[in-house]
Amino acid sequence: MKALIVDDERLARVELKRLLEPFKEIHIVGEAVNVDDAVKKIADLKPDLIFLDIQMPGKTGFDLLEELDRVPKVIFTTAYDEYALKAFEFNALDYLLKPIEPKRLEDAVKRVVEQETQELLLQHSSHILKPEDQVFVKDGERCWFVKLEDVRLLESEGNYVRLFFNDYKPLILRTLNYLNDRLDQKTFFRANRKHIINLKWVENIEPWLNGGLLVKLKGGQKVEVSRRQSIKFKEMLSI
Repeated sequence: MKALIVDDERLARVELKRLLEPFKEIHIVGEAVNVDDAVKKIADLKPDLIFLDIQMPGKTGFDLLEELDRVPKVIFTTAYDEYALKAFEFNALDYLLKPIEPKRLEDAVKRVVEQETQELLLQHSSHILKPEDQVFVKDGERCWFVKLEDVRLLESEGNYVRLFFNDYKPLILRTLNYLNDRLDQKTFFRANRKHIINLKWVENIEPWLNGGLLVKLKGGQKVEVSRRQSIKFKEMLSI
């Protein structure tokens, strides 16, 4: 698994590389010293995972994630514990406090490797899912067979995705990136880092903040389309 370390402190990068040496599953492909540097290296190196500091000169780690259309798996590494809740709103796999304890790092690496392995296995046996395809959904003791055309919205919640169909909204153990790769792009559109919308369920579109759009779906949900994704959205719908 390719990993990028993003941290403005050289000694912190050196120490994290040292701690990661026993984990042969992790291949460090580069280092970035700030957000702008990280944006370029993520585009060039396409890491599967980033170890991300939060407090950096100029822009924060959260700012970096806001700038990316496609976010790799993220493990935050920071000296501050007050950002933990916000970190998991950004779907972080883990939140490690500096100085990083080897056992906590081991747990974090194990979690991300297991998830990556599961997704790779599923990808090898998968095909692009069409709107008319029916999928099996299980949430706790409840089960459904759902046609994808009936799913109006997919919303990321950490390592899970919540599906909205009819009056139901179960959670499934998948990442939004994984589902985005499998869904028919002509029907399902990645509105922002947390949402995929079914274009057939769009009821109303209006201008929104910072050049974005606000989409209202049949069913009542309102979803913001990010400024960058709004350009693609307008092209798809010819508006």
